[in-house]
Amino acid sequence: MAHSDAGADVESLTPLHWIGILAATVSGIVHAVLGVQVGGALGISFFVATLGFGAGVAAIVAGYRRRMMYAVGIPFTGGQIVLWYVINFVTGTYSFPADVGVYGAVDKVAQIALIAVLAVLLSRES
Repeated sequence: MAHSDAGADVESLTPLHWIGILAATVSGIVHAVLGVQVGGALGISFFVATLGFGAGVAAIVAGYRRRMMYAVGIPFTGGQIVLWYVINFVTGTYSFPADVGVYGAVDKVAQIALIAVLAVLLSRES
């Protein structure tokens, strides 16, 4: 259900929504931490990702166009995974999977869980 007023619509959130919110929040936090650590243009891109995850969480909690958020969130999050792999392992100097690291592992587990949650939520609203 979409609401035109600003505010939370937590009553309509299911446990699956909360798992997705947790996964998106974890990924957003990882991106914020990496943005601070990396700095520069790449750091800014991490902050943009943080804003994307945060905006998605805010929209879901507010009950704003949830179906659209599910549909947009899948390629947004999938794109994060693809970019991470290409930047670090295809064009970068890291070796997969040896150099994934703690941040990479936590973030990718959260993102894969988020995609799964979004896909289930989207299928339930079709």
